[in-house]
Formats: sequence, C-alpha cells, structure tokens
Amino acid sequence: MKTLLLAHDFDETSELALDTALELARKLSAKIVVTHVYSVPLYTFPEGSALIPSAEDAARLAEAAQRSLDQVLERRRASADVEMSGVLRSGVPDEEICRLAEEIGADMIVIGTHARGAVARALVGSVAQRVVRSAKVPVLTIRGPQPEG
Repeated sequence: MKTLLLAHDFDETSELALDTALELARKLSAKIVVTHVYSVPLYTFPEGSALIPSAEDAARLAEAAQRSLDQVLERRRASADVEMSGVLRSGVPDEEICRLAEEIGADMIVIGTHARGAVARALVGSVAQRVVRSAKVPVLTIRGPQPEG
C-alpha cells in the first residue's frame, strides 16, 4: 500500500481517522491524500420550486472548505513524517470519495463513522456505509465517540 485516501469532514471522528491513517502510513511508508467533499445546498419548497445559492455564496463555501482543509494539513504535516496532500471536491460525498480513490490510485480509503441512532441512519444514511458498498478498494472505518445512554 502506497496511497491512503482519508475522507475528512472537520470533526472529532475525522481526526481519529486521520490519526489511524498516519499510523498506517508510517508503518507502510505510504502517503496520505486528505479529501473533503462539500455539497452546495439546494433548497426545495413544497410547491416544487427550488432556491439555488448564488455564485458568490458557492465561492464563499468553497473558500471556507479549502481554508479548513488547509488547516488540517498544516496542523498535521509538521509532526506527521508522512507525505500529505489535500484535495477539495464538491458533490455527493460518497460518489466523490470513490471517484477520487480511483483517480489517485488509492490502495485504501480511511473514513470515520458517526455515532447516529438507528432512526438517523435510516433517514439520512451514512456516507461511510455508502463508501464501503461502492468503493473498489478496501475501506477502513473508524468509529467515532459513542453517545452515552
């Protein structure tokens, strides 16, 4: 394994997944490509009309996502001893993660899973679950903190 793709959404679970990816990359002498996939929100109304954000709003969203991705890389590069790069994508997260894995020749995808209840999973699904089902390479899922109770 020479290339690991880490999906990051700027939360604690993604940081835990990055810790694991860094440990693996050190042991395997692999590099890590960190990706964040954001979606430009589309608002639909009951009567069927839709509100699409302006180009300026979409640009601000992209800039904010890029800044956050850059911060993740800057925080980790100094102590990582691993080659790291970042790729920002816009679109459907699971589709873009799998597409990028193919494009860069990733040997594995590392992704955090969120502690959601059964109802939330049923309603919104899980990006990690969809990546596991769709990816053409192994996927390592890292569980995030579990809710109490």
